[in-house]
Amino acid sequence: MNSLVPNMGTCHTVGVRVIARNTLVRFADSLAGHRDQRAVKAALEAWFHEVVRARWSTSADVKRSYANASVLTAERVVFNIKGNDYRLVTAIDFRRQIVFIKWLGRHAAYDNIDARTVQYGD
Repeated sequence: MNSLVPNMGTCHTVGVRVIARNTLVRFADSLAGHRDQRAVKAALEAWFHEVVRARWSTSADVKRSYANASVLTAERVVFNIKGNDYRLVTAIDFRRQIVFIKWLGRHAAYDNIDARTVQYGD
């Protein structure tokens, strides 16, 4: 892992960046009043905190961390959220250690998109 050491001597570990965390927060908030909102929010928060600590060089590294993730291409990976009730489509830039959120929704809606090409906002 990369480490940043400020002048005070405190060490901060830098892992993967997620673009954009706010997408996860807004999605969970959009479920207000739904019976599974708290579970989805907790699952998304757990996913986020695990990912920002990760150091992935290849999709094989992702599969070692998330055996149930679906690797669609060298960069596109789909994560199961809250079991398999929700799907999170990402594009991962392994060189820059950035995960871009491309789509997030219920599994039933996932069946209606092309996960290889979907872009955020589609």
